Amino acid sequence: MSAPLPCVVETENWVKSVIMKYNICPFARREVERKTIRYHAIEQTQLKLVLQDFIQECLFLDDNPQVETTLVILPRGFEGFYQYLDLVDLATDLLYEQGYEGVYQLASFHPDYCFDGEPFDSASNYTNRSPYPTIHIIREASMEQALADYNEPETIPERNITFAERKGSEFFVKLLEKCKSD
Repeated sequence: MSAPLPCVVETENWVKSVIMKYNICPFARREVERKTIRYHAIEQTQLKLVLQDFIQECLFLDDNPQVETTLVILPRGFEGFYQYLDLVDLATDLLYEQGYEGVYQLASFHPDYCFDGEPFDSASNYTNRSPYPTIHIIREASMEQALADYNEPETIPERNITFAERKGSEFFVKLLEKCKSD
């Protein structure tokens, strides 16, 4: 078995040392501990090939119910945030076209993630900043169950923003740098 790609190692570091450690996603710890997160790098840069690989990952999840979720990592070709957002829109459309509406949903992360209306350097953006452009494929039924079991899930985004603003951008810059150096 070959060693994992650096982008996979760095993304796994990010999940453990940022997302899980600081409870950005309160559902991550369980999946990390159960080892049910798949980290899948798509090294293609051509849009059509990336989308084909993306759908192949949905098929993989269909055939592997023991895998709870996949982080699709895009180490090259989608460094530009707006180009990446276009890809996320196309991937979302493709989910519907392929009959996955209600089966999977997507969350998006990017090194330059910026919420609409927020300054680029706002600490709140770090709740969705990752070492690489990443599309998270989430089993919708599992998400519904997790949300049903969580007290006041609607407070998660605001709690994360408050935490990020309290810690400040520099704190998160250092965390992301550490994910790449560990």
